[in-house]
Amino acid sequence: QVQLVESGGGLVQAGGSLRLSCAASKITLSILTVGWYRQPMGTQRDLVATISPSGSTNYSDSVKGRFTISRDNAKNRLYLQMNSLKSEDTAVYYCKAESPFTKREYWGQGTQVTVSS
Repeated sequence: QVQLVESGGGLVQAGGSLRLSCAASKITLSILTVGWYRQPMGTQRDLVATISPSGSTNYSDSVKGRFTISRDNAKNRLYLQMNSLKSEDTAVYYCKAESPFTKREYWGQGTQVTVSS
């Protein structure tokens, strides 16, 4: 069974940093489009950043210059380095993997990030 397991969330003060990790099993992240999404309480889930099989990255305007998405193919893990965190970054962060061919999606269970001002 395919699994994506996020970790690294927590409580941090504004201006601080966190690094999220997504560990994958039964799928190979390097051949999929993978990314991070977030869902603040009571709102919709939105894109944060994605990375394609070729390594091309895409970021939402709200996190450009502060967040960095990366992938470790040897460890089959996805990361999100979050710097200069703001209170508006508070949300549940989800890891997603999508086949570029079948468009089938896989989601993790999410990890809570809370930024205190």
